[in-house]
Amino acid sequence: MGGAAVDVDAGAVKAPDGGWGWAVLAGCFVITGFSYAFPKAVSVFFKELIREFGVGYSDTAWISSILLAMLYGTGPLCSVLVNRFGCRPVMMVGGLFASLGMILASFSTSIIHIYLTAGVITGLGLALNFQPSLIMLNRYFSEKRPLANGLSAAGSPVALCCLSPLGQVLQYQYGWRGGFLILGGLLLNCCVCGALMKPLVAPKKAMAKDVEQDNEGETEVAEKNKKPKAKLLDFSVFNDCGFLIYTVAASIMVLGLFVPPVFVVSYAKELGNEDTKSALLLTILGFIDIFARPTCGVIAGLKWVRPRCVYLFSFAMIFNGTTDLIGSQAKDYSTLVVFCIFFGISYGMVGALQFEVLMTIVGTEKFSSAIGLVLLMEAIAVLVGPPGAGRLLDATKNYMYVFLLAGSEVVLAAVVLASCNFLCIRKKSSTPADKLENITVTEDVKAEACSEPAEMNEEEEKGAREEQEKETKKEVLKEEGETDKEVRPESVTVDSQEVERFLKEPQQNGDMAISPETCL
Repeated sequence: MGGAAVDVDAGAVKAPDGGWGWAVLAGCFVITGFSYAFPKAVSVFFKELIREFGVGYSDTAWISSILLAMLYGTGPLCSVLVNRFGCRPVMMVGGLFASLGMILASFSTSIIHIYLTAGVITGLGLALNFQPSLIMLNRYFSEKRPLANGLSAAGSPVALCCLSPLGQVLQYQYGWRGGFLILGGLLLNCCVCGALMKPLVAPKKAMAKDVEQDNEGETEVAEKNKKPKAKLLDFSVFNDCGFLIYTVAASIMVLGLFVPPVFVVSYAKELGNEDTKSALLLTILGFIDIFARPTCGVIAGLKWVRPRCVYLFSFAMIFNGTTDLIGSQAKDYSTLVVFCIFFGISYGMVGALQFEVLMTIVGTEKFSSAIGLVLLMEAIAVLVGPPGAGRLLDATKNYMYVFLLAGSEVVLAAVVLASCNFLCIRKKSSTPADKLENITVTEDVKAEACSEPAEMNEEEEKGAREEQEKETKKEVLKEEGETDKEVRPESVTVDSQEVERFLKEPQQNGDMAISPETCL
């Protein structure tokens, strides 16, 4: 409860852009790696699961789909929990859930049990870690935020390069049950990353202050108490036109963004290449992606580029979609290698910029709610995109149409984002001619009003000064006459009858008598 209050007011604290923020960045790097790479790393155990439970490949593929669906679809739930309890406790509980799911999955007796444990519970735990880590990264970095986002996003390809070989070794040494149990213990590191997410606290004020500052502090506390409580899920972000444009564009983009990495290995096998040689394509793609994300973060942080970060994101999507369109014409292995190199660059650019652009649009205060709503919309696209591409492949039996569809969807998303953003900015910046005329008229009136005092005649100024001098002389004379009257005893007249009556009245009323001697 205490962390929640600090997290809510964290928007008022200036981002340190360093210090403990680098520890937060390290935790976000690890969390991002687990969140994006774990659904792919689990696929290493699919063959053993097929033999164990007698199911098909499509049945085991649902494990990765459920993991991704939980990661994206529980976005609003994560936003509510973060706004209620704060980032650190939510991440600690999420780490426990992620580990518990894999440990329980190692004792599963059917594929349904794995859906519920490794899919739902572990997916929920990863979601409770992924979103709060991005929120904390946004709070700790402002000027260096593009670089921080690029470095944290690099955790995805690094973890993929590490977890996939590790999964193969665990499967060979301990089987799928022992591998799930060890991976569950490895996911406990999410709790360690959650412990690094220290809430931002405003700097302490100097203690040697006067009573006035204490009163000011009391008034500030009273004003804070009067403020309404923060909303658990702020739907006012939908009033922002930029947020709506980003949400629509991101949903279209996700339809085709994850399709090529899923089908590129099968595409290479279709062309007659060996399994190991085909699997090497993903390694090339991931290796290029590792360096592309931090580099793009550095570029996005440049002074000239950062205000136009939305257009850089649109360029990255066009680059990615065009790579898919050209890669659809590949006829040999060398062409696919070139495709993976350029796809890794463009894919890394998109991964480094997608959350940076959202942070720029909505700001720090509304980011916790905005990211949850965006991930919910993307969850629908994630569930529709790859299966839809698979159905197209079943109907056409040609990978070229799959890559064409994916590329056209990503390019369409870039066009929507860039064009709508440009038109909205143009409308906001343009000023009607009537307003311009009113502005010029008011400026002329102000200029005339300022010039009038300078055009006063000297004769009028002299007359005003003479009148003021006369009035001051009269007042001085009156004051001198009154003081003379008070000082001179002759001017004081006393009525003897009134004095006698005054002396007799107290005796009649029973009051203390005043003698003439005392009066004299």
